[in-house]
Amino acid sequence: MTEQEDFSARLPNGHMFAFWEVPQEYERELHVDVNHPHASDQNDGSPDRPFKTINAAAQVATPGTRVLIHGGIYRETVQPAMGGTGPEKMISYEAYQGEKVIIKASVEVKDFKPSVGWRLFRGFRDAPPSLEGIKVWEIELNPEDFKGYNPFCAVNILHDRLFIEYDKTDMTPYLNRRGMVFVDGKPMQQVPLYNQLSQSDNTYWVEANGQKVHIRLPGDADPRDHVIEVTNREQCFAPKVPFLSYIRVKGLTLAHAATGAPVPQRGALSCYRGHHWIIEDCTIDWSNATGIDCGNECWHHSFVEGQIIGYHVIRRNTIKDVGVCGIAGMFVRNLLIEDNLIVGTGWQRMELSWEAGGIKLHHAVDCLIRRNVIKGCIGCDALWLDVGNENCRITSNLFIDGIQSREHIFIECSRDAENLIDNNIIWNVEGRYDKNALPAEPGSSGWYKTTELDIRNGYGIYLEGTDRLRMVNNLIGKCDKAGFFAKVVAFRLWPKRGGTSRENKFFNNLFYQCGEAAIILPNQHNQAEGNAYAQMPPGYLRVMYPEPEMCLDLATWQEFCGFDQTGCVCDVDIDINSDDLTMEVVFKSELPKVSADEKVCTDYFGNRDEGKRIAGPIIGLDGRKNRFSIDPRKLD
Repeated sequence: MTEQEDFSARLPNGHMFAFWEVPQEYERELHVDVNHPHASDQNDGSPDRPFKTINAAAQVATPGTRVLIHGGIYRETVQPAMGGTGPEKMISYEAYQGEKVIIKASVEVKDFKPSVGWRLFRGFRDAPPSLEGIKVWEIELNPEDFKGYNPFCAVNILHDRLFIEYDKTDMTPYLNRRGMVFVDGKPMQQVPLYNQLSQSDNTYWVEANGQKVHIRLPGDADPRDHVIEVTNREQCFAPKVPFLSYIRVKGLTLAHAATGAPVPQRGALSCYRGHHWIIEDCTIDWSNATGIDCGNECWHHSFVEGQIIGYHVIRRNTIKDVGVCGIAGMFVRNLLIEDNLIVGTGWQRMELSWEAGGIKLHHAVDCLIRRNVIKGCIGCDALWLDVGNENCRITSNLFIDGIQSREHIFIECSRDAENLIDNNIIWNVEGRYDKNALPAEPGSSGWYKTTELDIRNGYGIYLEGTDRLRMVNNLIGKCDKAGFFAKVVAFRLWPKRGGTSRENKFFNNLFYQCGEAAIILPNQHNQAEGNAYAQMPPGYLRVMYPEPEMCLDLATWQEFCGFDQTGCVCDVDIDINSDDLTMEVVFKSELPKVSADEKVCTDYFGNRDEGKRIAGPIIGLDGRKNRFSIDPRKLD
């Protein structure tokens, strides 16, 4: 398929996404091989005389250079000295012939001693018998491993703390230390007090000065029988100077970055306010806070006139187990995020710092987010477009299994240029205030301390102060509260007016088994046509204002609001297997065809429609039992 025929790349304004890549031809190659017997950073980078560290090559790589990195573990932070000069003269850092290259922001530690001088129980009584057999070990960190940065001395939260609602927030994760500990490659859980080591194994505690770490291994094992790693660097791949351009990073694994909670957004892999990076086929593995940052880092930076930020390509990466935010970008233009797997984001439970999500972008303009799988976000959104987003398209993505998350997609404060959400599968979001999932005991052990615990939420798509969003051909199902919810934010004046939640459009979507409602609108100044509804509770179509709120079925929705004149109620069973990403669909009655939207002419898999189609993201389904893969990624 040529670029001109790639209809999934057509943006809401009708123009094609501006692809800029060209085939690469490099003028020279530099080799890095940590395991080569003659490797040295004083070598010339030839195959027989490779560099020992990637960073040594990064200091001499010039435009048109390909840095070939041989397999091995590299414990360093790569800090490129310069970027390329254009699409034809990039600098590339890539795994040699697909070998496994791991850049770790951690160091292996040994020489643990039994932990002494601390109580495993509260108060001044004698230790209870239940604590017998618990074995806690300590290690004093080697200052040589922590020159310039000790994450065990720094708390998670960074310099901008003004957006945290302290009265609603358990501050424990924010005030935990950034340093992580791994046992045989698996993470330990940090506890804020020494005595809490008695409550669970596989835990660690950091002394006040950050110089000693105490650990309790799984099964109270001896650390001499295991590989113990502690993080000692903030990032794995990040320039020292901003605005470098035309850099390619391919096939690398970046692990154990001890980043702090955004903002600023500082990822394990950082574009550091640059432009025209290609990040592909990489793995981000266990970053404490942010996986990839690709924007202006934070809103405190002054803007440099004429400076380009964005135009990045982020494709075919696996971003797993990132504490706060998988991909983060502020003030990005022309960003392409495609064919990535983002899984397990948010385990730090720091959503109330408002920078959490599988993908979190601000002021995104002319961006294309397609064919990604975002799965298992913990207490945060899968995708959050925050403030001033224009002409962005979100298409053919799978958003699945939001764990105690308020919504899968959050579009905030975006008003005067249309954005498009089409042909996505948006499935299973639990809701953030799930009483059964919250700790029973009061106090700081709870995730949120709020009087609103009786509020039920869990939305497929959630809008705040957003107008003119177009939602087409999506499957939105298994949402604890509603498939769609919007609210007016009248006094958030950006840039010159407040949000009205008007002129949002719902065309040809399939809503399935939403807990309380399919659509909850704040007013009637929106459009809905051709949508299908299956296995809904009573009053599943709602308009909140003017009061009293209307709770309607399809017939009264059509009569009183004029919506969905070609909409329908359908009899269908849908089952999605989150493990193998397959879906089974059984239509028990024929689903009528509706007119295709003028801006969307393909389905979830890129198949062209013929002007008429059934509601939802997949064309060609019939009354038989259909089971098929819903992994949308193109991995070659």
